[in-house]
Amino acid sequence: MNLEELRADLLSRPCAVEDFPFDTVTLVVKVSGKMFALVGTKDLPLRLNLKCEPEKAVVLREYYDSVLPGYHMNKRHWNTVVLDGSIPDDEILSMIDDSYALVVAGLPRSKRPGEAGSR
Repeated sequence: MNLEELRADLLSRPCAVEDFPFDTVTLVVKVSGKMFALVGTKDLPLRLNLKCEPEKAVVLREYYDSVLPGYHMNKRHWNTVVLDGSIPDDEILSMIDDSYALVVAGLPRSKRPGEAGSR
């Protein structure tokens, strides 16, 4: 998966927006102002930070050598996924889905995509 494919997938989620709040190379994708993905756009291979349930985060790290504790993030709740081709794309997409769902579930109902009053 290349940067443009990844970016298109991340932004395909309801109310997803991109931002560069930290620097010009770290793409942050948010839903209702909350981060669900960060991408080092200049990293080769690409690196993707995703939110994850703590128990599942540990399992993914044990199963895949290219899943690491979240770089510059709460390592209990975030993973860094190195997109080196060792993880099937459908598994990466599933991790993105999980990250998005976790962030949306933590939002107040009024800010959740599809809820009354959400923007």
